[in-house]
Amino acid sequence: MFKKTGKVDAIICTAGTGYYGPFYGMTQEDLMPGIKGKLLGQINLVLLGKDFLSPEGSITLTTGIAAVHPARNGAAVAMINGAINSFVLAASQELKEGKRINAVSPGLVEDSKERYGEFFPGYNLVPMKKVVNAYILSVEGAVQGKILKVYS
Repeated sequence: MFKKTGKVDAIICTAGTGYYGPFYGMTQEDLMPGIKGKLLGQINLVLLGKDFLSPEGSITLTTGIAAVHPARNGAAVAMINGAINSFVLAASQELKEGKRINAVSPGLVEDSKERYGEFFPGYNLVPMKKVVNAYILSVEGAVQGKILKVYS
């Protein structure tokens, strides 16, 4: 893809999910789709994309509230989100040419209630507009190495 597009000013990734299920009984096989998809998928996008990113361009990854407020049966997703957050914090120190990297970490987004609501009982719903604004801040703002938490 990057060979076809050439230089880009911004990269945003919202892809990926992970295993929700009981901790007891969880297996490595349960973890691997989320690790390969959400975790390694986003990190590989950064590893490849950084060389096609314009100077002062931005990369925005997506994690979620589970990194700091995991729901019941969400140990796998908490681990994946936390790993991406840590990667963003570390990678931000090494990007060159004014390139930036951040993560947007939404809570339970209104538009996702039907799909994920049962996993997050009692969590406040986050309006999509607030999540969109976090992505705009990451891309168009001056923030660098931040986990932009949008939890309510």
